[in-house]
Amino acid sequence: MPQISRLAFFGTPDFAVPTLDALVREGRAPLLVVAQPDRPAGRGGRLQQPPVASYARAEHLPLAQPEKVRDPEFLAQVEALALDVAIVVAFGQIFPARLLAAPRLGCINLHASLLPAYRGAAPIQAAIAAGETATGVTTMRMEQGLDTGPILLQEPVAIGPEETAAELSPRLAAVGARLILETLARLEAGDLVAVAQDDERASYAPRIVKDAGRIDWSLPARTLADRLRAFTPWPGLSAELAGAPVKIVRARALGEKAPASTAPGTVIAVSDGALQVACGDGVLALLELQRPGRRALSAADFANGERLAAGARFS
Repeated sequence: MPQISRLAFFGTPDFAVPTLDALVREGRAPLLVVAQPDRPAGRGGRLQQPPVASYARAEHLPLAQPEKVRDPEFLAQVEALALDVAIVVAFGQIFPARLLAAPRLGCINLHASLLPAYRGAAPIQAAIAAGETATGVTTMRMEQGLDTGPILLQEPVAIGPEETAAELSPRLAAVGARLILETLARLEAGDLVAVAQDDERASYAPRIVKDAGRIDWSLPARTLADRLRAFTPWPGLSAELAGAPVKIVRARALGEKAPASTAPGTVIAVSDGALQVACGDGVLALLELQRPGRRALSAADFANGERLAAGARFS
């Protein structure tokens, strides 16, 4: 197969930057980088450019930030490039059929799971929240279904027992960048065989919303600990105490049962540097907590400041 030299890159967040950088360092700099538009961010609402756009500008790469990739003028711009392939990493828009068909070899997506597991927008968080001990990355040919295209290459990655989404994401991004380069090299060599996904084994990872971080104390302690890891840094886990919100910054599940008839959300002990809270099954040890607008405190300092004792109740 002829060398793949005419590339476009579609990506938006930090997770996509290592792949774009790998392409540039490999001598495969894209003819066009496409990112989401700059958006207002922070309390001041100032426009903030996404990480991929920042990288493209710093490297003087051609950059487009269309509001919608189905815009006819943008599609014509892509078609005029006569692309060999488009690389897509966490871009954030659905591709129309015309865009999927524009490159000679189609569009190749890097997805942060071992497909068909965790199709969708938040595969890293979904895997951690489910208590998985391993996940991985997949390269696939894109089609119009949600992450349903045939698999090209996969590489598994272990999840540490205390690892958060913020810690796992850059590790997966680095592995994914190498996998994209390998995918392109093997496409050029002509020895890469696409394998159809088994739809019956598919699971889904919908976009995370802020309300996902509200604690349901009726869940098992292990589930809440996994959700905290999954939702770090955003949206975190939060509850209410004495009628005001409190964020759980660090916690771990204890291998013990709460006393019989203890309502979930009840503090059963303040000891060993933790607030021990009864859950639907087991006990969650809260290690660090934070009130809005204040600094995070150790559980001991928080308990002292709030005058907490056994019997206090989170809601």
